[in-house]
Amino acid sequence: MDLELRHLRVLCAIADAGTVSGAAGVLGYSQQALSAQLRRIESYFGDLLFERNSGGVEPTPYGVEVLTQARDVVARANAIGRRRPADGGRERRVLRLAATNSPVLPGMASRIRSRLPDLVFTVSSVYASSEIVELLERGELDAAIAADYPGLDLRHSDAVTHRGFATEPSFVALSARHRLRSALEITLADLADEVWFLTPDDGAGWPSVFYGACRSAGFTPAAVNEFLGDQLHLQDMIADGLGVSMVQATTRPIPGVVVKPLAGTPLWCRYVLAWRRESITDEIAETLFGSAVAAYRNLIAQAPHFQLWASRTHKNVRA
Repeated sequence: MDLELRHLRVLCAIADAGTVSGAAGVLGYSQQALSAQLRRIESYFGDLLFERNSGGVEPTPYGVEVLTQARDVVARANAIGRRRPADGGRERRVLRLAATNSPVLPGMASRIRSRLPDLVFTVSSVYASSEIVELLERGELDAAIAADYPGLDLRHSDAVTHRGFATEPSFVALSARHRLRSALEITLADLADEVWFLTPDDGAGWPSVFYGACRSAGFTPAAVNEFLGDQLHLQDMIADGLGVSMVQATTRPIPGVVVKPLAGTPLWCRYVLAWRRESITDEIAETLFGSAVAAYRNLIAQAPHFQLWASRTHKNVRA
């Protein structure tokens, strides 16, 4: 078969829904017809794009590469025919964008600028995902990167919607002089007596999910310091042996710090694009989402500790 734009839309719909049946409902296909379509598409690419499991489907590492490019193509196709406003004093569209504590924002913003050159956007940092939702609900933001956790989907009214673009395991940052510095992975119980640096309540489930994981591992943290500030300052303290911290899989350690996965991956975090329905068109939402996915994939490609974990466990983030 020849690859067509509709085939790329099928792949994006399956990835977004997480199941073939869910995508079939969105696209108006029968599940059997969409499954056959997916087989033909995978035959075209010469490899599996999705792994089938009890919960649905998940992109393979190759599938993630194809999806990243597919979303870009679909977004560009959606933009075809949009006229640029004449320079006659018309006000340019402004997008108000915010992000929680995530390194995705810079790469996402640069991609938005190149893909939507006529869009003026402002960016701001808002730590708590619950506050992000409130700002979207009040119309003070148009879109944002927020976070939630397995079983704790981001809560909001029908005025707001969201789509997850990455679900990653939480890793731990240690001093390069730590007794466990050479371990391939560390159990949470190994760190029962450590001093912890934790970011504060984000209104979406953190740090409750951390304390729950500690209880499951049979301990209560001996000492906890709440820290929300410059990540380089945090890493400086970790390098000096003053404590350990849960960190994102995309964290780039400074000299003196090592980042390790936790055995059994007891903690996961999902990053989502949330937006106000009446403020964002479907075309712009698709471009924002594709930009977030591409920025995230670029970050994990530069995280050796994540790549090592993924190769040993044969797992990949869902994007």
